[in-house]
This record gives sequence, C-alpha cells and structure tokens, in this order.
Amino acid sequence: MVNSNIIIYLLRRDLRVSDNPVFHSLANDSTHGFTHLLPLYVFPAQQVEVQGFIPESEEAKSPYPEARSKVANFWRCGPHRCRFLSESLWDLKSGLEKFGSGLCLRVGTVDEVIKQMLKEINEKDDAKVAAVWMTSEEGTEEKREERAVKAACEEADADFKTWVDEKYFKDDPQDVPNVFTDYRNMVEPLREAPRDVLPAPAEGKLLSYPTDNVIPAQKSPFKIPDSLEDLQEVLLRPLSAQPLMNDPPALPDNVESAHPFKGGESNALARLDHLISSGCMTTYKDTRNGLLGTDFSTKLSAYLVLGCITSRQIHSALLDFENGTDDGKNKGVQGHGKGENGGTKSVRFELLWRDYMRLCARKFGPKLFSLSGFRAEKDDGWNSPDRPRTDDKVPTREMIERFLNGTTGMGLIDASQRELFHTGYTSNRARQNSASFFAKHLYIDWRIGAEWYECMLVDYDVSCNWGNWQYLAGVGNDPRGEARIFNPVKQAFDYDPNAEYVKAWVPELRGLTDPGEVFQACTIRDEQKKQELGLARLRWVEQPLKRIEFIVGRRGRHQGRGRNNYGRGGNRGGNRGGNRGGSGGPPTGPRHDMNQRPGERGMGQSGGQSRGGFNGRGYGRSSRGHNRGYRRGRVEGLGGQEFRTGTKDKEGAAQQDAAAE
Repeated sequence: MVNSNIIIYLLRRDLRVSDNPVFHSLANDSTHGFTHLLPLYVFPAQQVEVQGFIPESEEAKSPYPEARSKVANFWRCGPHRCRFLSESLWDLKSGLEKFGSGLCLRVGTVDEVIKQMLKEINEKDDAKVAAVWMTSEEGTEEKREERAVKAACEEADADFKTWVDEKYFKDDPQDVPNVFTDYRNMVEPLREAPRDVLPAPAEGKLLSYPTDNVIPAQKSPFKIPDSLEDLQEVLLRPLSAQPLMNDPPALPDNVESAHPFKGGESNALARLDHLISSGCMTTYKDTRNGLLGTDFSTKLSAYLVLGCITSRQIHSALLDFENGTDDGKNKGVQGHGKGENGGTKSVRFELLWRDYMRLCARKFGPKLFSLSGFRAEKDDGWNSPDRPRTDDKVPTREMIERFLNGTTGMGLIDASQRELFHTGYTSNRARQNSASFFAKHLYIDWRIGAEWYECMLVDYDVSCNWGNWQYLAGVGNDPRGEARIFNPVKQAFDYDPNAEYVKAWVPELRGLTDPGEVFQACTIRDEQKKQELGLARLRWVEQPLKRIEFIVGRRGRHQGRGRNNYGRGGNRGGNRGGNRGGSGGPPTGPRHDMNQRPGERGMGQSGGQSRGGFNGRGYGRSSRGHNRGYRRGRVEGLGGQEFRTGTKDKEGAAQQDAAAE
C-alpha cells in the first residue's frame, strides 16, 4: 500500500521560499493529491566541478569530465560563485526547515539523479513519485535538462510540469524585437507592469519532507557534506590545486570589496531593505556608474541570478516606498511617499534589461554562444591562440594572460581585472570597458572573455553575460555594432578623475599624482620617478598592449558627456575628449566558429578528464587551475554592477552612458 505520494520539486535558479509559484501552489491547493514534497537541488557536473565531493581517502576520480569551458578551458564555476551558491543553498535549506520541510542535495547530472530518484523510490512498497516539477530556464543546457527530465518521467509514468520562470520583471511578450528600445516601448509603463508578489507559505501549509529511508542515497563515489563549511570545502578543493593563471596579481593593501555579501534569500531581502532605507534606491540614477564602495549600485544581481529574490519583489518594495504604504518604516527617507523618482525608475529600467537579455537568449538559442553572434554576419578576423594574427607584436597567448592578470598597461582595465580576480566582482562601467578593450582593441575572440567572466563573476548569468559580451563585441543586438568602441583612457578620466579606483587595485601606481600617467603608465616621462617607484623595468609599463592617444579637453571621434558618479557622492563633472586612435588595425583573416555552448559535453558515466586552464601550460591543454587569494570582507575589491550581469552599453534612454565612450 502506497502511503507516500511524493512530488519532487527540482530547483535550479529559483532558490527562495517567498514569491515562489511552486511552493505557493503546493501550500494553497488542497486538490493536488500529494502527501510529501521533496525539494531537490543537483550540482550539475557539466557546470560545477564535483571532484571534491569524493572523499580524499577514497582516492577515486570523478566519472564526469572536468567542468571546464569549451574555448579556453576555464573552470565554468569559479571559487567566488561556488561560495555564493553554497551560501544560497544553505540559506534555502534553513528556510525550508522552518516550514517543516528540507532540501535534498545531490551530485551528478540532473537527468541521472532524477532517474535514480524515480527508480529507487518507486521500487518501495509504501512510496512512489507522482510528479516532478521544475521551473523553466533559458539556455541550451537548461533546455536539454528539461527534455531529459520529461523523458525520464514519461518512462516512469510520473507527471511532469515546467513552471514559467517568474523571477523576472514582466510577463513575456509574444514577439521580441532585435533592439532593446523597441522592446522597452512595447512594455512601458513599467511601474504598472508586474503582477503582485506571492507570499511565503503559511506555517504548517507546506507538505512534509519524506523520511530518510524513502530518499535514495547519493550515488557513489560522491558524498554530500552535512554543513555549510564542509560544502564550501568540497566545492573549492578541486579549484585550489594550481593557480588559474600565470603570475596572478597580489591582493593590494587597504582595499575593501564592493561585494562582501553572502548568498541566500534572507540576505537578499536584507540587502533590499537596506537599499531603500538608506536612500540608495532614490539616488541610484546618480551613482550607478560608480567604481568604489558597496552602495553606488544595488548589488542585487547575484541574488537575482540564483532566484534568491525576484524582480517583482524589488518592484513591490519600491512601490510601497513610492506610495508611502510601507507602514511608515522608511518615513523620512528621501523620496518616501512621493511617487516614482529618477532612481527607482532607473532600477526598473535595469530589471527590464535583464528580462530582455533572457528573451534574446530564448529567441536566438545556440547563437548566444556563436562567434558570429546574434547577427550571424561573419566570424572572421578574430585573434585566438590557435589562429593568431601575424601582424601582432605580442603573441596572442601573452595578450590574453596579461588581460587576465591585469598587466595590459591600461589602468582602468588592469584595475578591473585584478578586482575581478580577487572578489568575483567589478562594476558595470568597468565591465563595459574591459569587454570592449578585449574585443575591439585587441581583436581577441570575445568568447574567451565571456568564458573568463563565467568562471570569475559571482553574479554570472548565462543570458546576460553572453548577450552583453556579444553586444560589446559588435556581434549582438547593439544597433551601432562595430562602431561602438570604448576609449578606456577617456572613460577613466570621466569616471575615475582622481585615479582612486585604479590606484586602489594597481598599487604599483599609487605614488603617481598625474591621473593620465596612472591611466597609461607608459606616458610617464620622468625616468627618475619610474626608478623610484619601481616601475622602470615592468613590462606592462614599458610595453603596454595598447597605447591610446588622449588629451584632456580635446573632442575626438567618440564624443561624450563626462559623468563621474561613484560611491554615494556626485562628482558630476567630467572631461570631454576623444579617441585619437591607437595602434592596430581591424581584424582580418578567417576564423573558426562554433554553435555549441562553451563547456557543453557528453556527460556519460565514463570519459576522460579534459584537463585545462589558461595558466601557461598550453591553451586548452594545461592542468587544473584555481585563483588563489579570493576573499570576503576587507580583503577584496571595489566596484560593482547592479542588475546587468555582464557588460553592455544600452541605446535609447541610456545614451547618456553611451555618449561617454
């Protein structure tokens, strides 16, 4: 006799209890017929390295290939995101336990774990799996998972359902334009767009968690840790065998992280409360292009990616603040009860951009990972280690390594890359410049940069990261395409006029007083000063990857309005200037293409370990890597990026940003 009619809720990027349609439905619909709920999260072996889940005493090897990217063999989930993911899962586990439920963690591939659950539970006399529910996600791997789970359920005669992903701002339109401005015009006004937020289940309303004897054990040789600390240790262990790159940058003294935040729904909601009560949401439009500090942007992107919080929850909290219907808890905060302001309107705009990137990923499918991008116009001319340009003075491999470790000689780029390495975070403005520099100044295969961000960013999102790298590389849905080129020297003058950000992360330059010399150390004329500061023999000072002529006050080809807003302050002035050029010409020569997401592989139970990593032993062939020195708190970086989990510069209403190129 069957006593347990179990529903499995397979979680992926919906790691929250509140505003969760699945939990809400199960708690409020008494006709579903289920007796027990098994919330399940699988560490997907193709995306997260799982070797560490094998006890060291067993000396066994993972049956899965290493979770590395396809083009450059970077780890697909680096240490910063591993840590944030583990915190988010443990926070969800604690939240569910408060409702009398729990969270089952497993390792493998999603379809294999589901097949095991269905088989072993259904073999019991007193239990069966009646249904498997999961939230639909965009991405080629994600869709493949959904198809595989559906097939497994059909074979086991269990119901299967995919729920609409409702962590986004607006319900999906039927047709998605190729240009963001057209999409925005379709869905405005944004303030009236979202549905109401769903409450968390009432106490005692969530279904019971199955007993231990019903839930199948983790398949050997893996073992699931029973504490957050142990979970983080097993996730980070395989990443720490060797450095991820040659000559990783040292952590500078006296620097704090712009993203010292821990993962999880409770921390996401606390962060949202802080942003409103501190007035940061009201001033967001004026501060969002900052580089230093924790509050110049929202820092909600990492929470949004994992579904620890939803766009609709953010909107609802803003609405209560704007209408003054928050029971007076934010009374006295600038803008309270006075309707939508410039800051809150800009926050909604950014939330809509995230929606658009997701819809583009759905529309263009595998083109998201194609060298020729959404445009699919051409894939020639890109520089890569296997097909280097013959006219470059610096080998392609060396250019990539110097970009990764922040020794290009371009101050803003180097500061951003060092910050990213140590903290898993760097500002949206810095991301834009770094992507443009990599793709349009160095002409290097933009997918290598996108894979590096996938590895290192704490707030990596597949749609935003890859879509925005395409945007900056000129192969995506930017109407200006190849014509949009950021001048990182001018941008540094506009957004870091006193060179505080660059000197924070490139401490070798702290002894300089001229911002222009900080932004391009190759322009230092005083040889004695070079000697005194220890800069004379540094290759990135003497031989930068790029030299850009720039004179403060001169208007060049890329004109713009300087906007230097960072931290909580204004500093709204800026310097006009232009890009007088720089060495190098347009990309030439044929290049290869690919239409598969980097890192996707057959994930059978056998197969060789595809060792690799960009650390000097060979492009795509080196041994396992890791970035040492990632930390939290006072020893990370500065800068941040709000909702835009990737890099881009938007057209239309955001041309005040584009104008600063």
